[in-house]
Amino acid sequence: MISILTQERLLGASLGVVLTGVIVLEQRRYIYSSISNSKSHPQVKEPIFGKKSRSEFAHLWNKTVDETFGPLIKSLSSRGW
Repeated sequence: MISILTQERLLGASLGVVLTGVIVLEQRRYIYSSISNSKSHPQVKEPIFGKKSRSEFAHLWNKTVDETFGPLIKSLSSRGW
C-alpha cells in the first residue's frame, strides 16, 4: 500500500504538471496570436525623439559617463591596468 504522504506528493506533482502544461499552452497561444496579428496589421513605429534630440541625449550621456568614471579610469591607467 502507498502511504498517504506518497499519495499527497504524487497528487501535488501531477497537479503541478497539469497546471504548468496549461499555462505553457496558453502562453504559446497568446504569442502565436500576437505574431499573426502583427503580421496582418503592420505598425509603423514612430521615433520617440527626433534626430537632434537623440544626438543631444547621446552627447549628454557620454559626458556624464566620462565625468563619473573618468577619475576611476585615470587611477586604473596610472597603476598599469
